[in-house]
Amino acid sequence: MLKIKNLDKKKLETCSLSITGMDCASCAAAIEKALRKTKGVSKAHVNLATEKATVEFNPEEVKQAELENAVIKAGYRVKKEEIELKIKGMSSQHCAGIIEAAIKKLKGVVSVEASFANETARIVYDSSVVGLADFKRAVKNAGYEVIEASADTEKELREREIKDLKTRFFVSLALGIPLVYIAMGAYIGAPIPEIVLKYDGIVQLILTTPILLAGLNIYKSGFRALLNLSPNMDSLLAIGTGAAYIYSILSTFFIEGHLYYEIAGLLIVFISLGRLLEAIAKGRTSEAIKKLIGLQAKTARVSRNGKEVEIPIDEVSVGDIVIIKPGEKLPVDGIVIDGHSSVDESMISGEPMPAEKIKNSKVIGATINKNGWLKLRATKVGKDTMLAQIIKMVEEAQGSKAPIQRLADRVSSFFVPAVVGIAVLSALFWFVFAGSFSIAEPFIFSLTIFIAVLVIACPCALGLATPTAIMIGTGLGAENGILIKNAEALETAHKLKIIVFDKTGTLTKGKPEVTDIIAVNASENEVLKYAAIAEKRSEHPLGEAIVNKAKEKKIHVADAKSFRAVTGKGVIASYSGKRILLGNRKLIQDEKIRLDISAALEKLENEGKTAMIVAVDKKVIGVIAVADTLKENSKEAVDELQKLGKEVVMMTGDNERTAKAIAGQIGIKKVLAEVLPGEKAEEIKKLQKEGKVAMVGDGINDAPALTQADVGIAIGSGT
Repeated sequence: MLKIKNLDKKKLETCSLSITGMDCASCAAAIEKALRKTKGVSKAHVNLATEKATVEFNPEEVKQAELENAVIKAGYRVKKEEIELKIKGMSSQHCAGIIEAAIKKLKGVVSVEASFANETARIVYDSSVVGLADFKRAVKNAGYEVIEASADTEKELREREIKDLKTRFFVSLALGIPLVYIAMGAYIGAPIPEIVLKYDGIVQLILTTPILLAGLNIYKSGFRALLNLSPNMDSLLAIGTGAAYIYSILSTFFIEGHLYYEIAGLLIVFISLGRLLEAIAKGRTSEAIKKLIGLQAKTARVSRNGKEVEIPIDEVSVGDIVIIKPGEKLPVDGIVIDGHSSVDESMISGEPMPAEKIKNSKVIGATINKNGWLKLRATKVGKDTMLAQIIKMVEEAQGSKAPIQRLADRVSSFFVPAVVGIAVLSALFWFVFAGSFSIAEPFIFSLTIFIAVLVIACPCALGLATPTAIMIGTGLGAENGILIKNAEALETAHKLKIIVFDKTGTLTKGKPEVTDIIAVNASENEVLKYAAIAEKRSEHPLGEAIVNKAKEKKIHVADAKSFRAVTGKGVIASYSGKRILLGNRKLIQDEKIRLDISAALEKLENEGKTAMIVAVDKKVIGVIAVADTLKENSKEAVDELQKLGKEVVMMTGDNERTAKAIAGQIGIKKVLAEVLPGEKAEEIKKLQKEGKVAMVGDGINDAPALTQADVGIAIGSGT
């Protein structure tokens, strides 16, 4: 590896290359080696699952085109991200030139072609640096407008690749079945026509040649890598099957020898199936990130020149005033400048209770506004929003390598040269000493030995058995409601020492329910009735829980004559000449009502419940407690894990008192409370010093922790 000295960190840039043609760890290692050898490259990391190479380099010493050439020389292909924009306002070829110049200025753009005739611009770019929003902005600043963009090109390319691999596999399979019948049928007494037996070699040659042509990519990749002195698994396949094929042709027309057509042909059939299964699995990996991206809002309502206008999310800038109506998704991160509402932040924080938002409150993009109206100033847009940062953290965690994986990469880089070396030495040995064993044709025999070693060492297991085992294992898991992402997770699961559970939505239901009704100078039903009347007009989840409990008990909930929410304290309503209060201590104190049930309140609060006091006409009549209750099987699951000798930990963003109350109910001793979404992955890292860790979670806020853990377990009912 070329060592680069005195590289100025400030000058370093990072780019992402999409690579096709990789099939195993040795391919990734070969590409990393080729990139690191390139002058000006300080770091190179290849992720086989996502087919991406991340390269840190000095742009003054090396250009991106040279990095791409290094990948191509190593025997692989660089896949370009392309997009076609439909542009409004072009009136001449001069306009097309202006648009090209504006887009070319953007960092990460490889090439751009604007056509005045078609009113389009086709752009080749690095999606890790630049995207659609940047193109739209550049075109707009140049005086034109993007009216339409082509579909997801990455998805199209993936579908095209899978379709191509399907065609190659089924063509090779259709020819491979008769090939193996003809080659092996005689050994089991299967009927074979006389004419086929007479021209056995020629018939097998006719069947094998198209199969090898279907696997032409293997030969291109293998021999190119061999010429660049960085042989990969394809090199082994190409040499082994190529030698078997050529030797069989010699045996058919020129010498007396065995035919190995079926070995060459069937290896390509098996490998084609393996490549197809691999491509399908890789497609599913990228879909996970797309689902996260899909949670973002598509449009935003902003205030422009005193008018409310709806614009695409890409066009929102920092400082824009954004208006959010009830039930809408927040498009950006920002600060509330007017309005009052509760916002469902469960997909980020994991907590079921909506957060109250008033002036100067911070809000997070992709969360859902519940019942009020908000006006906010955008503080973070696009790649800077919290959701975008979580997506980035997930991608980085997916791309990171475990120590055992790095060891496997190093071993695989020596595997192919070692196998070729053993094949050559074996052939030389038999060529030199064939006379001692009375072998008449030492050259033919030693060639047979050379082919045998290569063919036996060919990575059929890597190409077929591994993906097949994963498909069967994950299929059985799916039948039992378990979706398994990869074999590594299965391999690591039995080594786990610590199981970390998120609280809300994982151990608990994630939905508040009435747990206790304490009556004072009234019946429980009366306390519930007055509380439900007061909360009937409210859309707050706590109010919904109370109203639902009243309906469950078949209590008639009448409409209140008047209703007023007191921010941060509770609600005041009037019904049938009575004044009803429902809220916390502050509301009761403000109304100067005597509170004689402090002990009961404290007991409920110590159990992690939200306790609300009910008062009618200046007199406390009871307390209603609402909490996020445990799922039916949570305690059983924790007990079973502890019986297996696993340490169970609960991690939550909730306060310590509530967290410990819940943990106590199910026998969890170690609790990590008040952990922010961005800190969860760090807590997992600390625990990993003690042993292998599994993280069980349900919200987007858990995603970085799930990927940081040795095994991430996301429950199906979550986001």
